[in-house]
Amino acid sequence: MKYAKYFLIALLIIAIDQTSKLLVYHNMYIHQEINVLGTWFRLHYLLNPGMAFGIRWESEFGKLALTIFRICAMIGISFYIVKMVQKHAHKGFLVCLALILGGAIGNVIDSTFYGVYLHNAPLGVPTPWFHGQVIDMLYFPLFQFQWPAWVPGVGGDYFEFFSPVFNIADSSIFIGVVIILFSQKRFFKEATPPTPLPEQDQVLVTPETPSVGETPASKD
Repeated sequence: MKYAKYFLIALLIIAIDQTSKLLVYHNMYIHQEINVLGTWFRLHYLLNPGMAFGIRWESEFGKLALTIFRICAMIGISFYIVKMVQKHAHKGFLVCLALILGGAIGNVIDSTFYGVYLHNAPLGVPTPWFHGQVIDMLYFPLFQFQWPAWVPGVGGDYFEFFSPVFNIADSSIFIGVVIILFSQKRFFKEATPPTPLPEQDQVLVTPETPSVGETPASKD
């Protein structure tokens, strides 16, 4: 089926994302760090009750609203992929949509089920369902420094790039969105209408009609 390959891409992202999260859950403790490539790429186990890249939504029902929004987005993107395939959209655009879909489903699984099956819902939530915390682990502190005291506003503050901790699902969504943003002309080419011929180049050909009293010649 022509839709299958794009949903398989999404399924692959989900499998990689969930495998990485469960490996971290079963083999690391909260806030543990493991250096992967020196000190600039580490595994850092965090639980994120909010949005992507460690962003939090401070509200009693904020997490529930976020989870419901993610589920609606997941369904909407699925139907949109089918529609775009039917319209013969650019394959690169469809792959990006599949990356976004896979990432969205990966985080929806955390939010929906982890509070129940991994018991990681925050204290005081109305129900562990739809309040699971997303497991983050990818950490890239590429460089750090302290702002000089004379710099207005941030003088003396510690700065780190890149400080957010995220996961495979976040990365997949981010990559898909960025590629779409920077590939607008390639993915959404406008059909140009054919250029009409100049008037002088248009020759009107009319069939010859016999004059009055003249009979057309017979063909042998």
